[in-house]
Amino acid sequence: MLLVTCQNGDMVHVFKCGAPVLDFVGTLRARRNAVPTEMLTSPESLEAWFRESGLVDGDTPCKPSDVERAIALREAVYLLLVATLAGDDYDAAALELVNGTARTPSAVPQLTREGRRVDATPQQALSSIAREAVRLLGGPEAALLKECSRPECTQVYLDRSHGGRREWCAMDPCGNRIKAAAYRARKRTEARGASPARAASPSRSRR
Repeated sequence: MLLVTCQNGDMVHVFKCGAPVLDFVGTLRARRNAVPTEMLTSPESLEAWFRESGLVDGDTPCKPSDVERAIALREAVYLLLVATLAGDDYDAAALELVNGTARTPSAVPQLTREGRRVDATPQQALSSIAREAVRLLGGPEAALLKECSRPECTQVYLDRSHGGRREWCAMDPCGNRIKAAAYRARKRTEARGASPARAASPSRSRR
Protein backbone atom coordinates (compact mmCIF):
# COMPACT_ATOMS: atom_id res chain seq x y z
CA MET A 1 0.00 0.00 0.00
CA LEU A 2 1.30 3.45 -0.89
CA LEU A 3 0.13 6.39 1.12
CA VAL A 4 1.33 9.90 0.40
CA THR A 5 0.54 12.73 2.75
CA CYS A 6 0.64 16.35 1.69
CA GLN A 7 1.43 19.46 3.61
CA ASN A 8 0.82 22.86 2.04
CA GLY A 9 0.40 21.07 -1.28
CA ASP A 10 3.79 19.36 -1.12
CA MET A 11 4.37 15.62 -0.65
CA VAL A 12 6.07 14.96 2.67
CA HIS A 13 6.39 11.25 3.56
CA VAL A 14 5.39 7.91 2.05
CA PHE A 15 4.22 4.78 3.84
CA LYS A 16 4.50 1.64 1.74
CA CYS A 17 6.70 -0.87 3.54
CA GLY A 18 4.15 -2.68 5.69
CA ALA A 19 5.38 -1.43 9.08
CA PRO A 20 5.91 2.10 10.39
CA VAL A 21 9.45 1.34 11.54
CA LEU A 22 10.38 0.31 7.98
CA ASP A 23 8.83 3.48 6.61
CA PHE A 24 10.89 5.38 9.19
CA VAL A 25 14.06 3.72 7.89
CA GLY A 26 12.90 4.70 4.40
CA THR A 27 13.13 8.40 5.23
CA LEU A 28 16.63 8.12 3.80
CA ARG A 29 15.97 7.12 0.21
CA ALA A 30 18.29 5.67 -2.43
CA ARG A 31 20.98 4.86 0.10
CA ARG A 32 23.48 3.58 -2.45
CA ASN A 33 23.38 6.78 -4.51
CA ALA A 34 26.29 9.17 -4.22
CA VAL A 35 23.87 11.63 -2.62
CA PRO A 36 20.91 9.85 -0.97
CA THR A 37 17.65 11.72 -0.47
CA GLU A 38 17.17 12.77 3.15
CA MET A 39 13.57 13.36 4.23
CA LEU A 40 14.24 14.26 7.87
CA THR A 41 15.75 17.63 7.09
CA SER A 42 14.24 19.73 9.87
CA PRO A 43 12.29 19.52 13.14
CA GLU A 44 9.14 20.18 11.12
CA SER A 45 9.79 17.19 8.85
CA LEU A 46 10.21 14.93 11.88
CA GLU A 47 7.02 16.30 13.42
CA ALA A 48 5.24 15.59 10.12
CA TRP A 49 6.48 11.99 10.12
CA PHE A 50 5.28 11.37 13.66
CA ARG A 51 1.85 12.74 12.78
CA GLU A 52 1.46 11.23 9.31
CA SER A 53 2.56 7.77 10.42
CA GLY A 54 -0.29 7.68 12.95
CA LEU A 55 2.18 7.28 15.80
CA VAL A 56 0.72 10.38 17.46
CA ASP A 57 -2.53 12.25 16.97
CA GLY A 58 -1.42 15.78 17.77
CA ASP A 59 1.64 17.89 17.19
CA THR A 60 4.96 16.78 18.64
CA PRO A 61 7.19 19.87 18.75
CA CYS A 62 10.73 18.86 17.87
CA LYS A 63 14.13 20.49 18.12
CA PRO A 64 17.26 19.99 15.96
CA SER A 65 18.64 17.67 18.65
CA ASP A 66 15.54 15.49 18.27
CA VAL A 67 16.24 15.19 14.54
CA GLU A 68 19.79 14.09 15.32
CA ARG A 69 18.51 11.42 17.73
CA ALA A 70 15.91 10.28 15.21
CA ILE A 71 18.49 9.88 12.45
CA ALA A 72 20.85 8.00 14.79
CA LEU A 73 18.02 5.60 15.70
CA ARG A 74 17.01 5.22 12.07
CA GLU A 75 20.53 4.28 11.00
CA ALA A 76 20.89 1.85 13.90
CA VAL A 77 17.65 0.11 12.91
CA TYR A 78 18.85 -0.03 9.30
CA LEU A 79 22.07 -1.77 10.34
CA LEU A 80 20.03 -4.38 12.20
CA LEU A 81 17.77 -4.86 9.17
CA VAL A 82 20.76 -5.34 6.86
CA ALA A 83 22.25 -7.88 9.27
CA THR A 84 18.95 -9.75 9.42
CA LEU A 85 18.66 -9.88 5.63
CA ALA A 86 22.25 -11.13 5.30
CA GLY A 87 22.07 -13.55 8.23
CA ASP A 88 24.93 -11.73 9.95
CA ASP A 89 25.50 -10.81 13.58
CA TYR A 90 24.12 -7.51 14.81
CA ASP A 91 26.35 -4.48 15.09
CA ALA A 92 26.87 -4.08 18.85
CA ALA A 93 26.55 -0.29 18.92
CA ALA A 94 23.41 -0.33 16.77
CA LEU A 95 21.85 -3.01 18.96
CA GLU A 96 22.59 -1.05 22.14
CA LEU A 97 21.12 2.15 20.70
CA VAL A 98 17.88 0.44 19.65
CA ASN A 99 17.52 -1.47 22.91
CA GLY A 100 18.43 1.57 24.98
CA THR A 101 15.83 3.69 23.21
CA ALA A 102 13.22 0.95 23.61
CA ARG A 103 13.84 0.92 27.37
CA THR A 104 12.74 4.56 27.71
CA PRO A 105 9.05 5.50 28.17
CA SER A 106 7.04 5.26 24.95
CA ALA A 107 3.90 6.94 23.66
CA VAL A 108 0.83 5.87 25.65
CA PRO A 109 -2.71 5.89 24.25
CA GLN A 110 -5.33 7.65 26.34
CA LEU A 111 -9.12 7.48 26.30
CA THR A 112 -10.98 10.75 25.81
CA ARG A 113 -14.64 11.62 25.23
CA GLU A 114 -13.79 11.81 21.52
CA GLY A 115 -12.11 8.40 21.53
CA ARG A 116 -8.56 7.08 21.63
CA ARG A 117 -5.78 9.66 21.43
CA VAL A 118 -2.00 9.48 21.57
CA ASP A 119 0.17 12.45 22.48
CA ALA A 120 3.89 12.07 22.98
CA THR A 121 7.17 13.86 23.38
CA PRO A 122 9.78 13.27 20.64
CA GLN A 123 11.62 10.93 23.02
CA GLN A 124 8.46 8.89 23.65
CA ALA A 125 7.75 8.71 19.92
CA LEU A 126 11.27 7.45 19.21
CA SER A 127 10.90 4.87 21.96
CA SER A 128 7.75 3.60 20.25
CA ILE A 129 9.69 3.25 16.99
CA ALA A 130 12.50 1.37 18.74
CA ARG A 131 10.00 -0.98 20.38
CA GLU A 132 8.44 -1.65 16.99
CA ALA A 133 11.90 -2.53 15.66
CA VAL A 134 12.40 -4.98 18.55
CA ARG A 135 8.99 -6.53 17.92
CA LEU A 136 9.58 -6.87 14.19
CA LEU A 137 13.15 -8.14 14.23
CA GLY A 138 12.53 -10.42 17.18
CA GLY A 139 9.34 -11.97 15.84
CA PRO A 140 8.13 -14.19 12.98
CA GLU A 141 7.68 -11.30 10.56
CA ALA A 142 11.46 -10.92 10.32
CA ALA A 143 11.31 -13.80 7.84
CA LEU A 144 9.16 -11.62 5.55
CA LEU A 145 11.72 -8.83 5.22
CA LYS A 146 12.99 -8.03 1.73
CA GLU A 147 14.87 -5.23 0.04
CA CYS A 148 13.26 -3.71 -3.04
CA SER A 149 14.65 -5.33 -6.19
CA ARG A 150 15.11 -1.97 -7.91
CA PRO A 151 18.80 -1.33 -7.13
CA GLU A 152 18.36 2.42 -6.80
CA CYS A 153 15.62 2.10 -4.15
CA THR A 154 17.07 0.26 -1.09
CA GLN A 155 13.72 0.26 0.75
CA VAL A 156 13.20 -2.69 3.08
CA TYR A 157 9.61 -3.95 3.25
CA LEU A 158 7.47 -6.81 4.51
CA ASP A 159 6.43 -9.26 1.80
CA ARG A 160 3.04 -10.53 2.89
CA SER A 161 2.05 -11.52 -0.65
CA HIS A 162 0.81 -15.03 -1.45
CA GLY A 163 3.83 -17.25 -1.94
CA GLY A 164 6.22 -14.41 -1.09
CA ARG A 165 6.41 -13.26 -4.70
CA ARG A 166 6.49 -9.50 -4.17
CA GLU A 167 9.65 -8.05 -5.71
CA TRP A 168 9.49 -4.33 -4.96
CA CYS A 169 8.42 -2.01 -2.16
CA ALA A 170 5.54 -0.59 -4.22
CA MET A 171 4.29 -0.65 -7.80
CA ASP A 172 4.65 3.12 -8.05
CA PRO A 173 7.34 3.97 -8.80
CA CYS A 174 9.58 0.91 -8.39
CA GLY A 175 7.46 -1.83 -9.97
CA ASN A 176 6.55 0.36 -12.92
CA ARG A 177 10.19 1.32 -13.51
CA ILE A 178 11.38 -2.28 -13.32
CA LYS A 179 8.69 -3.42 -15.76
CA ALA A 180 9.46 -0.54 -18.12
CA ALA A 181 13.18 -1.37 -18.04
CA ALA A 182 12.46 -5.06 -18.73
CA TYR A 183 10.20 -4.09 -21.64
CA ARG A 184 12.90 -1.88 -23.18
CA ALA A 185 15.47 -4.65 -22.73
CA ARG A 186 13.23 -7.14 -24.54
CA LYS A 187 12.70 -4.71 -27.40
CA ARG A 188 16.45 -4.16 -27.77
CA THR A 189 17.05 -7.92 -27.79
CA GLU A 190 14.34 -8.44 -30.39
CA ALA A 191 15.78 -5.67 -32.55
CA ARG A 192 19.28 -7.17 -32.40
CA GLY A 193 17.90 -10.60 -33.24
CA ALA A 194 15.91 -9.32 -36.21
CA SER A 195 18.74 -7.41 -37.92
CA PRO A 196 20.95 -10.39 -38.83
CA ALA A 197 17.92 -12.26 -40.10
CA ARG A 198 17.11 -9.45 -42.50
CA ALA A 199 20.71 -9.22 -43.64
CA ALA A 200 20.84 -12.95 -44.32
CA SER A 201 17.63 -13.06 -46.32
CA PRO A 202 18.33 -14.71 -49.71
CA SER A 203 18.12 -12.39 -52.69
CA ARG A 204 15.81 -13.19 -55.54
CA SER A 205 17.39 -15.38 -58.16
CA ARG A 206 17.79 -13.79 -61.55
CA ARG A 207 15.61 -15.18 -64.29
